[in-house]
Amino acid sequence: MDAQLKKGLLEICVLKAIEREESYGYKIISDLAPCIEISESTLYPILRRLEANGAVTTRTAAHNGRLRKYFRITGVGKRKLSEFIEGMKEFQTISEFIIRGIL
Repeated sequence: MDAQLKKGLLEICVLKAIEREESYGYKIISDLAPCIEISESTLYPILRRLEANGAVTTRTAAHNGRLRKYFRITGVGKRKLSEFIEGMKEFQTISEFIIRGIL
């Protein structure tokens, strides 16, 4: 898969993983594991970029004597996710044409 396409998909997957409730790094990786492989070294730059773009917010809380950073999707992130899903409908039509020659 094209690296840029995968990068964009990873951002959307991360947003989807935290859409219903806030989460933290290890849980996000675990939640995504059934559909896509992502490492901590890939996840955290994505989360920082999403935070810088206003798509997620963070809070820090103690958990078992350690600080854990939690990520929550914002309205900006929800709009980005919604726009991606709408775009995927068009992409699905294009994919069907490329794969099967069907319009």
